[in-house]
Amino acid sequence: MWGFTVDDALISVRYARHVVSGVGWRFNAGGPSTDGVTPLPWPVMLAPLAGGDALTVLAGAKMLGLVVWGGTGCALGWAMGGLSRAPAWSRAAALATMALSVPVAAYAVSGMETAVATCLATAATLMARRPLLAAVVAGCAAAFRPELALWASVLAVGVALVARARAGRVLAAGLVALVPFAVCAVVRTVAWGHPAPLALLAKPSDLEHGAAYAGAACVVTLVPLLVLAPLALRRTPLALAVVLAGVAHVVGVVAVGGDWMPYARLLVPIVPSLAWAAALASEHARPVATAARSVLALGLGVVLVARGGTEGRQVGADRAALVEAARPLLAGFHRVAALDVGWVGAATEADIVDLAGVTDPTIAALPGGHTSKRIDARLLVERDTDALLLYAPSGLPEGGTEAWREGTYGRVVEARLAADDVTARHFTAVAFIPLGARGAGYVLLRALPPDGR
Repeated sequence: MWGFTVDDALISVRYARHVVSGVGWRFNAGGPSTDGVTPLPWPVMLAPLAGGDALTVLAGAKMLGLVVWGGTGCALGWAMGGLSRAPAWSRAAALATMALSVPVAAYAVSGMETAVATCLATAATLMARRPLLAAVVAGCAAAFRPELALWASVLAVGVALVARARAGRVLAAGLVALVPFAVCAVVRTVAWGHPAPLALLAKPSDLEHGAAYAGAACVVTLVPLLVLAPLALRRTPLALAVVLAGVAHVVGVVAVGGDWMPYARLLVPIVPSLAWAAALASEHARPVATAARSVLALGLGVVLVARGGTEGRQVGADRAALVEAARPLLAGFHRVAALDVGWVGAATEADIVDLAGVTDPTIAALPGGHTSKRIDARLLVERDTDALLLYAPSGLPEGGTEAWREGTYGRVVEARLAADDVTARHFTAVAFIPLGARGAGYVLLRALPPDGR
């Protein structure tokens, strides 16, 4: 899955490049400081890599994720090797299932912070015999992925109870695990006036979407299927503590409404810890039941891969080609409006009007989801926008850019802007920038001068 990435990875890269260049914590060099990166420490971690152009920095972030995940996998394998009472074949099956999990592979090298969160969550689990240290490390994982806060606290309390710590130490472990999350919330409040990440406002969701997301994620990540062993877990307190923390995390994912990115991103950080719990539980499970769960998970993994589960590995190459094609076309513009701002920020240093609101608190507060904000063309005119990008998933009809209003725009914001007469009066299509080999791409519109020509 080395070729996989997501647009948001380039948002973090832009922030990191601006921090290193001395501009500060800003998405737009000439704009205000905004909270456009949910994992608050991530741009700081990227800073040593952020001296090149955006695609070079992204490649460095992907390599960092690969190294971090490689070390995590080695540590987990080494720890499983020490579980001498668990059958060797069950430990091998747990590791093989995790290795076959496409979401784990994808987010190890996506250029996102997920690999670091996964590393910290796994390390906390492997440190379970030292509850306070495990609580600190689990809390650090939640600093990179805020929805892990509940998981971190439940894990800390669980491993402290397994270690038979006194009540005060159990409570202390649970609270310590929340400290990094709380620190991030305080920093956000001081810097931007709100404790929650801006993405929570920009991308509102609901419990129905969260439940569907969490249910699907538990299946496609494969490993959760291995811990469906209530009787064995009851006889393995440490495994039970890890699994209960996993259940708490699933509840947290439902509560935040899931995610809009592919490959079950929000569940990935806890997958290795569940593989560890599965291996622990196999010490007390019936071999037939363990074998059945292993065959089910491995078989499902093979089926998912065979049915195109790794197609996302083409995203990176397509996105890089898009950025390179767009650079000369965007070179003369000063303010570009777009819904997918990550790749746009890699293609131009112009200010960007973020139609999803992920980096713009004013737009984030508008009604609607991040692809359906109540935006009309007057906002673009008021902000002196001189370029607009609209994603057309099936390309343009016959007539090319002249027929841009008849194109199919699958997302509400872009469809509304394309149908808006104000857009037609103030913008004209000048190019179509292809994305991939399936006909999709972006229509580039430039602002008309005052005389309308």
